[in-house]
Amino acid sequence: MINTKIYKAIYILAEELLEADRIGDQAAFDKLYGDLQAICTDNENSDKDHPEQWETLADFTEDLDQALVIYEKALAKAAAINSKDHLASIAFSMAVLQIELAQTDAAIKSLENAKISANKIEDKEFKVEIDELLAKLLAQKI
Repeated sequence: MINTKIYKAIYILAEELLEADRIGDQAAFDKLYGDLQAICTDNENSDKDHPEQWETLADFTEDLDQALVIYEKALAKAAAINSKDHLASIAFSMAVLQIELAQTDAAIKSLENAKISANKIEDKEFKVEIDELLAKLLAQKI
C-alpha cells in the first residue's frame, strides 16, 4: 500500500505537470518533474518505495527510451509486491511507447503480460482496451 502522504504529493504533482504541459510552460514542467523525480529517488529501496511513484515519473518522462527504463523499474517494484493493477497498467503503458518506437514485438510481449496481470483485476474496460490493442498488433503481423 502506498503511503497516503506520498500518494497525495504524487497526485498533485501529476496534475500540475499536466497543466504545465497544457499551457506549454517548460520551465514549470521541468521543476515539477524534478520534484517528482526527487520523491522517487528519496524513497527508493525504503518502506515508502512504491511502483505508483515510478509509473507516474515514467508517464511524464519526455525521452521515450528513458521512460521505458523507468517503467521497467516500476514493473520490477510492482512484481515485488505482486500488484496486478500496477503490473497491468505499467505493461500497457510500456506497450504504447514501444508502438511509438516501432518495437512491435516488444509491444506485443508487453500487452500479453498486461493481459495476464489484468486477468485478476476488476477494470473490465481496461481489459477490453488491452485485448483490442493486442489484437490490432497481432493482425498487423499477419
